[in-house]
Amino acid sequence: MCGRYTLVPNNDFYNRFEAENRLDDLLPHYNIAPGQTLPVITHNSPNQVVLMRWGLIPSWAKDPKIAYHTINAKAETVATKPAFRSSFKTKRCLVPASGFYEWKKLDSKKKQPFYFQLKSQELFSFAGLYDIWKNENGEEHKTYTIITTVANEDVAIVHDRMPVILNKKDESVWLDKETDLIKLQKLLRPYSKNKIFGHAVSSLVNDTKLNDKSLIKAL
Repeated sequence: MCGRYTLVPNNDFYNRFEAENRLDDLLPHYNIAPGQTLPVITHNSPNQVVLMRWGLIPSWAKDPKIAYHTINAKAETVATKPAFRSSFKTKRCLVPASGFYEWKKLDSKKKQPFYFQLKSQELFSFAGLYDIWKNENGEEHKTYTIITTVANEDVAIVHDRMPVILNKKDESVWLDKETDLIKLQKLLRPYSKNKIFGHAVSSLVNDTKLNDKSLIKAL
């Protein structure tokens, strides 16, 4: 599962994701939670940065509350599960990130949060899907989900799953609408071991109202 992540954009953000447009504000986020609106990257010759809400609402959904259950899509079932299979074919996106949180179960009542990032400390992207849902007034709501897979050795000491982190060279393949679905499935694998590091952080990250650099500081 991936239920919280960070995005601390730098001056090279738009070049990094080969995006043509610019947003009015691109602020650091140290505690991104489901339901919040963040930038994702879509392919539109060239790429576009689009603000979307985390928690995918399929275009056919009757009730937008489905978003509470669609913050993640499992790599193993993303091509067949009704909520995701259409987006997997035609609406793939990159979810820019600086790091992500996972929680280690210590006992029946307590969990310890850990923060993971690339050893290079560079920006990266999760494999994501998006959709556009219209409410009864015809207003469009753009939403996204993050695909997860089994954890690699670096993350498995904390949690058994992790978000799919794409290699930079594979990002354009993921966005390309012409990419064969079998090839796409092969991209949904655990990130290479020894390229991620993690450390325990304060339980203050459990409070989604907080958004401060101190949340990613090692205990």
